[in-house]
Amino acid sequence: METIPSFLLDAAADKNLVRATAVAIQQVRRMRGESQSHLMRCSDQNLYVVKFRNNPRHQRVLANEMFAGLLARIVGLPVPEAMVVEVDERLIHLTPELNINLGGSTTPCEAGLQFGSRYAVNPGEGQVFDYLPAAILRGVVNLPTFAGILVLDKWTCNSDRRQAAFWCMMRRRSYVAAFIDQSQCFNGGEWNFPDTPLGGVYSQNEVYENVLGWDSFEPWLSRIEDIGQNAISGAAEEIPSEWYGGDSCALGALVRRLSARRTMIRPLLTAFRLSSRRPFPNWGEVDSESSVVA
Repeated sequence: METIPSFLLDAAADKNLVRATAVAIQQVRRMRGESQSHLMRCSDQNLYVVKFRNNPRHQRVLANEMFAGLLARIVGLPVPEAMVVEVDERLIHLTPELNINLGGSTTPCEAGLQFGSRYAVNPGEGQVFDYLPAAILRGVVNLPTFAGILVLDKWTCNSDRRQAAFWCMMRRRSYVAAFIDQSQCFNGGEWNFPDTPLGGVYSQNEVYENVLGWDSFEPWLSRIEDIGQNAISGAAEEIPSEWYGGDSCALGALVRRLSARRTMIRPLLTAFRLSSRRPFPNWGEVDSESSVVA
């Protein structure tokens, strides 16, 4: 069985989340996606997918990545390590590829503190895929964690489809999932919660075939329901203020609403279960439907 590296493990044992910072030293390549992120090598010699403040979506998506990613790690979900990446003006000047394309015009990436998500595996040591056929997908080592990330996505109102990266080491056939791109949690730059049954779900139903009932969402569901507002606030405090325009009132309101939403997760999961998608084909008899808050 594939060993899950420490940077994908949960941070539940870390009582004090400390923001880490690295300096970008090389642009490797442009990544796909609307945020127009770049794969960059940093001063710690690790690779990070870096999103810039002047990305086409919204400056707040950097804050979302940091905030939702830290919450995911606290409750025990495999998300990449978050890093504050300092990108120097000189590196941007010497690297024309570090740019953002908007409506046919090209703008240099912004210098300063950007968000970095550690790349799943060094390209010389393994491979990363963003899609697996159903037959291979069913054999993913940590497949049950798709139920856990669904809980988080419903809690945080991820308005995008759930994204995952599947990696394996060279000459091995076992894949491990890492949950990437938390940028559209809290409805992206809007910081509100327009919940929909199909919001934040993974595109392939195979990942939900082993959901048999409420126990399949444990331990992540209970951890989120029991998380204190101080823990949520602590994660929010790790966000550089320039990623949300220094609007501490808006950030405080987001923390309070997120804390209040802990009681809404079960109804949101139920709405998805009863949707036209019928995602849980093996859901059994529910003994305590009354435990679901209407």
